[in-house]
Amino acid sequence: MDFKVPQLGICKIKSPLQLSKVQGDNIYDYIRDDERILYDTRLESYMQWIKDGTLPLSFEKAGPKEYLFFNPSKIKAAIITCGGLCPGLNNVIRSLTYTLHYRYHVPEIIGFRYGYAGLNPEYNYPKVHLTPELVKNIHLMGGSFLGSSRGNQDTGIMVDTLVHEGINILFCIGGDGTLKGVQALYEEINKRKLHVSVCGIPKTIDNDINFIEKSFGYETAFTIAHDIIRSAHNEATGAFNGIALIKLMGRDSGFIAAAAALSIQEVNFVLIPEMTFDLHGEKGFLEVLKNRLLHRQHALVVVSEGAGQFFFENMNMKHDASGNVKYEDIGLFLKDNIQSYFKMLHFPISMKYIDPSYIIRSAPANANDSKFCNQLGQNAVHAAMAGKTGFVVGYWNNQFTLLPIPPTVQQRKRIDLESGFWYNVLEATGQPVSLKN
Repeated sequence: MDFKVPQLGICKIKSPLQLSKVQGDNIYDYIRDDERILYDTRLESYMQWIKDGTLPLSFEKAGPKEYLFFNPSKIKAAIITCGGLCPGLNNVIRSLTYTLHYRYHVPEIIGFRYGYAGLNPEYNYPKVHLTPELVKNIHLMGGSFLGSSRGNQDTGIMVDTLVHEGINILFCIGGDGTLKGVQALYEEINKRKLHVSVCGIPKTIDNDINFIEKSFGYETAFTIAHDIIRSAHNEATGAFNGIALIKLMGRDSGFIAAAAALSIQEVNFVLIPEMTFDLHGEKGFLEVLKNRLLHRQHALVVVSEGAGQFFFENMNMKHDASGNVKYEDIGLFLKDNIQSYFKMLHFPISMKYIDPSYIIRSAPANANDSKFCNQLGQNAVHAAMAGKTGFVVGYWNNQFTLLPIPPTVQQRKRIDLESGFWYNVLEATGQPVSLKN
């Protein structure tokens, strides 16, 4: 797999950062072009590479470079946010603006409103001139200061807008669909032989971007879910045979549900998109849930929004503006089936159903996510100023990395049901390894 990040040209302009190239002088060193981060750090893999005489898979290390491609004083940068809302969007906008202004002294920074639609003159959305004074407090708020939108726009028209506005660097903050848009922009810009850098900053609370250890917003999401689950647990234990069912975000990956359950240690069942399960039968979910109530008189169930979609396979699939399949509501499906099942058994229950999804994604970033967003923004600026393009800023083995777009959008990152992480969840919940007959 090719992890080579595209480069606009030779870097000849000395960086204004005044960092070091000498170890031991207590000054941060510039990142060399040959510094890379290993994908697999296991000893057995290392021994196999030696045996095969091959180079291990690795990612380019992110960070400030000694020489730049762009002259900071003569460029114009722009920022957009795309897709659904996510904790930390404003933190990244602020970090990009501060780094461009204070570290590189870029004279003009533009915010295009409402995602890729802001690059289409047809909508006539007003631009925002971003300054440190304007963005100094936006990190304290949830949502996106620039607004967001879903859906594709004509790539040619968007590149025309960048050319017309004199944009040299475009930062695109978003998830899988946004990164595919970054790749399309890169290809069109490359075809026109333009010196414009397009950069992706990964945003998804689902934490499902491939080859990236974590994306911003994810930690805030499961932290808020932790508090909601605690309250739901109080509801469940407050009634005889109380059941609390919580639906959390997670279209194709169940990281939020799994991490939240692992963090609070009160959840009894976690149902995620990566697993299949039966409703009925001796080992099916409803029978196991009944046995839980017989023994403990309460149960707490957390389900990811993308779980159990196999129950709806015969229904007509619909798509949203970004081309994603609109999933059926597994939360309401489970609620109805739980109530029907126990009614049929004449088994009294007290049912509470909670869907906090949009509250979670609109919240401000927590402290650790805020720190992470700031670092993502800084590393995106460093890479773009050095002429990197068609890339996304990643995070792997506790290091910030740069990756070309294609590998990150080939497939979604998902929970490995044979991983230690999922086993930890099973230990915390006490649910069976399988809910299949």
